[in-house]
Amino acid sequence: MLLLLAASALRGWQLTAPQLVREGRLDEALAAFRAEVAEFPKSVPANNGVGVVLDLQGHFTEARQFLTQAIKVARTPLERAVAQRAMAVSYGFSGDCKGAEKYESSAFDFYLNTSDFYNAGEVADELGRLCIDAGDLDRASEWYQKGHDTGLSDPKITQERTDLWNFRLDHARARIAARRGKSQEAAKLVKDARAILDKGRNPEQEPYFPYLSGYVAFYTGDYKTALADLQKAEIADPFIQCLTGQTYEALGDREKALEYYNRAANSTAHSVPAAYARPFAQKKLAAGLAGSTK
Repeated sequence: MLLLLAASALRGWQLTAPQLVREGRLDEALAAFRAEVAEFPKSVPANNGVGVVLDLQGHFTEARQFLTQAIKVARTPLERAVAQRAMAVSYGFSGDCKGAEKYESSAFDFYLNTSDFYNAGEVADELGRLCIDAGDLDRASEWYQKGHDTGLSDPKITQERTDLWNFRLDHARARIAARRGKSQEAAKLVKDARAILDKGRNPEQEPYFPYLSGYVAFYTGDYKTALADLQKAEIADPFIQCLTGQTYEALGDREKALEYYNRAANSTAHSVPAAYARPFAQKKLAAGLAGSTK
């Protein structure tokens, strides 16, 4: 979405294209971005815009043609890394962790080679999240550990940032343990994550704790606790909306499940959380909530 916003600097009508996306008017947004690509084929924002909208529409193969072009015409290494991250998210929309890894690895190397340890760690964690959601827990574990270790390698790191990376790793390890059915290990890691937050150095991370505890409760079969915790999380997050829908479904509340799946299915974010939530929720709605909740 960052590149969508940047597109507004190119021409007046493009002030409308990102708004059209946010309003869910995807056909109109696609037409606007395609017109810009036709006039400016080497525009990174325009090519990215087409790719984003096509991803949201589920046309992943075509989307990647434009996202590939955005990478090719990037004018700076940083612009290329941003475009590569957008491509990785595209692979996340189709649940392809391995495909995403190719592009996130390149972006990771860019940040690491410029001694931007924080953003290198962010990219590694981003891929870890895509891989968890795709069900590739081994690769997710590897990349979360790499993100943690890279973040901590910053020679100027503060105690606040150290706590942040430790919290993020415990958060990821708890989710992975829960997905593997290791409920005791997951519970311990949730407590460890809580202890880090209780130091008070990263209050902005508080919204991520009920997401963690709710996630672990869901994947260990405690649906009532999961629901109570998820209701304290950031409900505007499409992933939280989707997981809440899954929880209501597991509890047998079809009406509420549909409500939350509808919210997630209509997300217009081109982001890591939406890459899982939007396609999953759309499939649930199309199938009438048939199939597994996990």
